[in-house]
Amino acid sequence: MNTEEISALELSFKQLAQTLLEKKETDEHFTLKLSWEQSQFTRFNHAQVRQTGCILDGCVELKLMSNQRSSYRRFPFIGNWELDWQQGSQALQELRQEIPYLPVDPYLVLPTGNNNSHEIHPGELLSEESLVSQVLLEVGDLDFTGIYAGGAVVRGYADSNGQKHWFASDSFTLDYSVFTPEAQAVKGNFAGSQWCQDSYSQKIANAKRQLQLLSPPAKQIPRGQHKTYLAPTAVSELLMMLSWKGASEADIQQGNSALGKLYHQGKILSPKFSVKENFKLGLVPRFNHLGEIAAPELPLIEKGVLVNTLINSRTAKEYSKTANGANASETLRSPEINPGNLASEDIMTQLETGLYVSNLHYLNWSDHSTGRITGMTRYACFWVENGEIVAPIENLRFDESLYHFWGENLVNFTNFQEFIPEVDTYGSRQLGGSLVPGMLVEDFTYTL
Repeated sequence: MNTEEISALELSFKQLAQTLLEKKETDEHFTLKLSWEQSQFTRFNHAQVRQTGCILDGCVELKLMSNQRSSYRRFPFIGNWELDWQQGSQALQELRQEIPYLPVDPYLVLPTGNNNSHEIHPGELLSEESLVSQVLLEVGDLDFTGIYAGGAVVRGYADSNGQKHWFASDSFTLDYSVFTPEAQAVKGNFAGSQWCQDSYSQKIANAKRQLQLLSPPAKQIPRGQHKTYLAPTAVSELLMMLSWKGASEADIQQGNSALGKLYHQGKILSPKFSVKENFKLGLVPRFNHLGEIAAPELPLIEKGVLVNTLINSRTAKEYSKTANGANASETLRSPEINPGNLASEDIMTQLETGLYVSNLHYLNWSDHSTGRITGMTRYACFWVENGEIVAPIENLRFDESLYHFWGENLVNFTNFQEFIPEVDTYGSRQLGGSLVPGMLVEDFTYTL
């Protein structure tokens, strides 16, 4: 992280916010949000560099509110005060002309807090010169495909009430797959703020072991219910479904949430299941789109009981609730599932006979009211007999309720957790991820 460049960027952002404060009319309110990154992207294919380059990209969103109406503009932000203010001034004038013609929003929330925060998390990332050699050092003999994305990411916030927030972090993700000659694959990811070659070597060594296990012919598994171990990556996919018509208070109030039975009927899940938002990890900003700061930890489900939902100020105003710092979409930002006591060396013996599922994809809700999720197995999934891997499996579709796999069918969570990063780079690099254990369940339902 270039601290001088980040400091200059912050100064320019503050100048933009201060000028907007001076220019705003008495009945106007605004929020100003910054998303900025300085990133290196390197794409690998067949253990060779397919594409590489560095980008510098920033965007500001100005939202103007007046007379219970609002609208917004996004424009590039480069940290040059004169150019940034030209864009900001034009956006302000356009919004002033547009707002009088918009409908009244009865649940519009104005920025009212007095919060301020400043977080900088420097890291030790691979240099542009050393990246390729360090990544390919471990995979020269493999059919290795992946994308590395790393560098500094900044999120900033300011508003007409004088609130200011700044979050800057160095981070990287390496999202990769290795393939057999028959085009079967093992998928993995490596992420953090400190590149550790030994940890990366261990990841690749594990991928090589799984590649060897993929060599026998794939076994076709009959549909039905099978005891299943879901590795942390698969558990993360299931958990993130709660960001979509799950833990949102607005979705619950509108009858769209898969957690409706927990909320309205008092149903409980397994006492072994606890999930929370954990901002102590420092992976994402605690401030939201209105400058509100979430608590360091927010328990959502404790020992199977729903104790909190994600509530932003708009939902709180509409449904007479108390906001808890949730973002505009009331989605999970830094979730963690508590570990259990299943040791790594005991996974296979506890599984006995069933499925070892490394990854899932194509997840969707099949029935919100019963919490049913459908999806597919993918990448390095195996059939196990008497605690031993027998063969890889052909892809299976599952359709199962969270009230089962996090309820009465939950056997145990592992005593270790893995950080599963967000690897989306569409529009900009995403921050954060989930901290989750592996999970052993009885009678997981496979339909095809």
